[in-house]
Amino acid sequence: MTTPADAWRRWFGLLFLFIAVGMLIWGQTLLKPHLSGIGYLFYWLACFAFTLLALLTALLDLLVLRQRTRREQRELYERSLSDAAIHELKKERSDGSGQNRL
Repeated sequence: MTTPADAWRRWFGLLFLFIAVGMLIWGQTLLKPHLSGIGYLFYWLACFAFTLLALLTALLDLLVLRQRTRREQRELYERSLSDAAIHELKKERSDGSGQNRL
């Protein structure tokens, strides 16, 4: 189930990715003749930084989802075990003797 925090994290990741792609396209087309020297270095470092931010956001999302999946699996396992134990108790009580019949 997606939470509001998941939605924000994914929007930020998408924003960082779009900025990086936009900078890549602009840097290779419109700005190529104007980028030189230190401006060239800063421009591509900024593009690289946005790419890393998108990657780190995706990794954070992956870690959060893995943790949530583990927790939900553990809860499902525990709930299944408790449901099975309750079912066995009801079965034993319905037998009347408290022991399983063969």
